[in-house]
Amino acid sequence: MKAEYRNVMDNNEHSLRVSFFQDNEFPASWHFHPQYELTYIVSSSGMRYVGDSIHNFGKGDFVLVGTNLPHSWKTVGAQTSKVEAVIIQWNEDLLGNDWIQKPEFYTIKKMLELSARGIKFPVKTAVKMEERLMDLVDLPPFEKLMRFVELLNELSSKKDFTLLSSSSFKTNITTEDSDRISIIQAYVKNNVQSKIQLSEVAGLVGLTEVSFCRYFKKVHNKTFVTFLNEFRIALACQLLIEKDHTVSEIGYQCGFNSISLFHRLFIRFIKLTPLEYRNSYKSI
Repeated sequence: MKAEYRNVMDNNEHSLRVSFFQDNEFPASWHFHPQYELTYIVSSSGMRYVGDSIHNFGKGDFVLVGTNLPHSWKTVGAQTSKVEAVIIQWNEDLLGNDWIQKPEFYTIKKMLELSARGIKFPVKTAVKMEERLMDLVDLPPFEKLMRFVELLNELSSKKDFTLLSSSSFKTNITTEDSDRISIIQAYVKNNVQSKIQLSEVAGLVGLTEVSFCRYFKKVHNKTFVTFLNEFRIALACQLLIEKDHTVSEIGYQCGFNSISLFHRLFIRFIKLTPLEYRNSYKSI
């Protein structure tokens, strides 16, 4: 796999890195690295891409990404506060060669195997762990490592998690694939309110419409239209939570010219009506 390769840890570093990220937005494009990554969103909202999945994210988003799994978090629209996140990255040899094969780490091993598809933990789990995650940032190396292994063990006992990417997602992405996907994602994000023409997107990456459709389905295991609808529905979810606009206004803001189509697709993807979705958050 050669797409946007980023070895996020130098060979001379410790095998575990815990950092508190703060900026106006997430700078990383769609990328992968040989390290595992656990990300906890303290503040911010936007779109999360993991493999072939796309979902909105907000405070409390807590995701484990496996080795070499492409991913990125992208802010959408005006942000009222800085992006803040705890990001934990570690090598496979965290505790030495073959440590994960020891029977004491069996549940952690199974969780890391599942992380090849990306794992999203419930917000309630994240909130309970927030203080410990924040504390990890400033702990001395030995104590940081020990507490992190304890945290991994606790996470591995959880059953109420969600796998993000499909099992058939293509992982042998080339550099050219990565460049094209980044271009497509940026174009959709910047033009979501407009009518997006397939011919225009195909032209951006130097393909005919037929070749683009075949290529996109091969890489993402879904059609471009499905991807576009997923993006628009994920954005609608975010706006329904954060804005007081009417459902119809949000549908138009997300690029749906037909509100009935917006309702049908929202129910198909979310299993709730837009109003039911909004009300479910008001009751939390």
